[in-house]
Amino acid sequence: MESINIFLSNLIVEAIDSSLISFDNIEEIRIRAEKPLIIRTSLEEITLDYIVTTEDILTSLERICENSVYTYQNQICGGFITVTGGHRVGITGNAVMEEGRIININYISSLNFRIARQVIDCSRPLLNYVIDYENNTVRNTLIVSPPGGGKTTILRDLVRNISNGVNGFRGLNVGLVDERGEIAAMYKGVAQNDIGIRTDVIDNVPKVLGMRLLIRSMAPQVIVADEIGGADETETINYAICSGVSGIFTAHGNSYNDLLLNPTLNNLIKLNIIQRIIFLENKRIRNACYLNTRTLKYERFCD
Repeated sequence: MESINIFLSNLIVEAIDSSLISFDNIEEIRIRAEKPLIIRTSLEEITLDYIVTTEDILTSLERICENSVYTYQNQICGGFITVTGGHRVGITGNAVMEEGRIININYISSLNFRIARQVIDCSRPLLNYVIDYENNTVRNTLIVSPPGGGKTTILRDLVRNISNGVNGFRGLNVGLVDERGEIAAMYKGVAQNDIGIRTDVIDNVPKVLGMRLLIRSMAPQVIVADEIGGADETETINYAICSGVSGIFTAHGNSYNDLLLNPTLNNLIKLNIIQRIIFLENKRIRNACYLNTRTLKYERFCD
């Protein structure tokens, strides 16, 4: 809890300590002005008696920004700040707009501390589907689940294994586009999460720009991006694959039919770019599909 306490106001720390909630179970700390402090654990949501004040929020924000809010203005405009330890703090308030973009958020009304925890080796069950051990390559893979289904956690560990090498597989250079800073959790240029020794990260950039930059500048053997589905991403992913780079991506969805309803994902499937589709449920593989090169259809091979 010490890595989080340094960013919270003293009164909020006291309220959490007195609640006797085990820090090992805390996943979120939600701080809203003039509202009760709410803690979400892996098991339940707990509403504490303590009422958050505006001063609590301002004190916490100053500590998060190391007493220099202006330095963190770009991150604030993006809606979150990544702090040491890889934890992310979501921010809401009064958005100041200029020419269709947010240039500032003032009168901060809510902070959401999302506690970062790596789950080392959680990607082990996926390795045989994703890695071609015989050729020491990675299959173009799409990992699918609803929000909160474990995509990002598993993707992070998959990057680590591919980058380091595992089970006789020799590690490959990975280019990671971390658009929202959730995978590597970069803090002042240093990844707070273990993403392997051969991984290059560009964060806080749209996936299309990030993928092209990494391919041009870092010669990755594998490109990785979380939550694809934007209208302009098919061309860039196709460009990466045609450049000889393997790709691992995640997307929201419950079923194969959900993917077909998304124009971008549908295009990737029609172009036969994706070789493996893995569906997760409660952070475990529900089923997986492979492309039958004879029929050019995806067939289930894991229940």
